[in-house]
Amino acid sequence: MALELLAPVEMAKADRLAIAEGPFDGIGLMRNAGAAVAAVALKRFPSAKRVHVLAGPGNNGGDGYVVARILHESGVAVSLWVSGVPRDDSDAVIAAAECPCPGQSLADFDAEAGELIVDALYGAGLSKPLVDDAARAIALATTRRLPVIAIDLPSGVSGNSGKVLGSAFHAAVTVTFVRKKPGHLLLPGRELCGELIVADIGIAAGVIGSLAVSTFENQPALWQQVFPSPALDTHKYRRGHVGVFSGGPTSTGAARLSALAAARAGAGAVTVLAPGNALAVNAMHLTSIMLRKVDDVAELAAVLGEGRSSAFVLGPGFGLGEKARDFALAVLAAGGRLSEPGAEGLVLDADGITAFRDAPQWLFEAAARPEAPTLVLTPHEGEFVRLFPDIAGNDDLSKLGKARAAAEAARAVVIYKGADTVIAAPDGRAAINANGTPWLATAGSGDVLAGIVAGLIAQQMPAFEAACAGVWLHAEAGKRFGRGLIAEDLPGALISVIAGLYKP
Repeated sequence: MALELLAPVEMAKADRLAIAEGPFDGIGLMRNAGAAVAAVALKRFPSAKRVHVLAGPGNNGGDGYVVARILHESGVAVSLWVSGVPRDDSDAVIAAAECPCPGQSLADFDAEAGELIVDALYGAGLSKPLVDDAARAIALATTRRLPVIAIDLPSGVSGNSGKVLGSAFHAAVTVTFVRKKPGHLLLPGRELCGELIVADIGIAAGVIGSLAVSTFENQPALWQQVFPSPALDTHKYRRGHVGVFSGGPTSTGAARLSALAAARAGAGAVTVLAPGNALAVNAMHLTSIMLRKVDDVAELAAVLGEGRSSAFVLGPGFGLGEKARDFALAVLAAGGRLSEPGAEGLVLDADGITAFRDAPQWLFEAAARPEAPTLVLTPHEGEFVRLFPDIAGNDDLSKLGKARAAAEAARAVVIYKGADTVIAAPDGRAAINANGTPWLATAGSGDVLAGIVAGLIAQQMPAFEAACAGVWLHAEAGKRFGRGLIAEDLPGALISVIAGLYKP
C-alpha cells in the first residue's frame, strides 16, 4: 500500500518530474487520468440517463474534456458545461480540441434526476472560495441529490486542509491520481469525497520516492517493521515497565484504564503510582497491575532512581496544579536514568497537559534537553488550544499544519486527537489517521490511548511510530467492537487487533 500523502505542490512537482522522465508527456498523463475516471463512470453508473461533465479552465478541466470524449465515444449521452477557457499553451487546450462535445456555459447548467455529474471544475490546488456559477452548480446538485464523481477532489475542498472553501460538492466517488492528498483524509474533506479511488496514470514510484515526502496515511505498513515482538528468552522487564500516575481516591479509574491498556499493548510490567490515600481504592481493582505509593517528588525520585520504568503516563484523572507540573518535569529531568536510553518516554494526557497552560515553556524547555525522555502529548481540541493558543488561532494552518507546528514548538510527538487524528514529530514527519470511529467518543477512551502508546514505547518502539501504532490500534479496536463500546471494553478489544499484526 502506498502511504505517502502528497500536498498539491508536491503533486505538481511529481507531474513535472514524470513528464521529464517519460514515457508519458503531459497530455498523455491527462488522457490516462480521464480514461480512469470514465471507466469508473461506466462501471458504477451504467444506467445514468445522461452524464454532465463540468469542466474548469485548468488541468482538472482538461481531465474532464477527456472524460466527456471517451463517454461520448462509448455511446453515452454527454453534456459538457464549461467554466473558463484553458490556456493556449496548456495540455487542457489539447484535450478540449480533441473533445467532440459542444461546450455550454456553466452559467446555464441544469440537470435532472437519474443523471450523473462529473465534477472537473477544480482540483486539489484550490485556494479561494467557490462563487457564482460553480457555487450555483453545487447547490443544484445538492438540492436534487444528483450523484457526483469528483476528479481529484470535490470542487470546493482544499487538498491541503480538507476545509471547504465557500461550498463544495458531496461526491459519491472521488477519483484521484498517484497518491492521496491530505484533504482526502482531513475533515470535512474526507466525508465529502465518498468512496475514494486512487488511479495509476503512469507516474513511477521512483518519482514519488524522489520527493522526500514526510506526510503519510497512518496504516500498519508505516510502523509494523518496528512493532515490538518479544524474543523467546525475554522476561517481563525486557518487555518494558510502565508507570501510570493515579489521581486521588475519587478519581482513580482513569489511571487503571491506562495501566491495563499498557499491559495489553505488551508491556511486561505496569505499576500504578498512587498517592497514599488512593492505595486502597486502587488495590481493590488491580490484579496483575502493581501498585506503589508516590505522594510527592521525593518519593517519585526514588522510583526514578531505581531505573526500572521506561515509560510513564501522567494526566488521566490526576488533577490540575503544581503537583502535575512537578511530576512531569521530574520525569523529563530523569533522562538517562530510566531503562534503555532512547527507549524512554512520558505520555502527557488530559490534566497533565492542562496543568501547563499557564507555563507551557517550562514543559517545552524540559522536553528539549538532549537527555530528556521523549515527550508525547495527546491533546484533544480544547487541550490543544490551552497549550498552543497561538498555533490553534492561526486560521492559515490546517490541522496537519497545526500539529506539525506544535510538535516543533514542544519538541514532542503530538497526537492531535479527533475523528481525523494527526500524529506529528519534531522532525517534520506526520501521519493522518483514517480508521477512526464515532464509537470512541466515550469517557475514558483517551486514557486507554495514552496507555497503549506508553506500553509500546516501553518496549523500545520509537515514539513517533509508537504514537502512530497506538492511534491505529485504538481506533481499530473501537471500530471492531462497535455499538455499545465503553472505555473498559477497549483493552480487551485490543487482543485480536494486535494478534492480527503478527504473522503466524
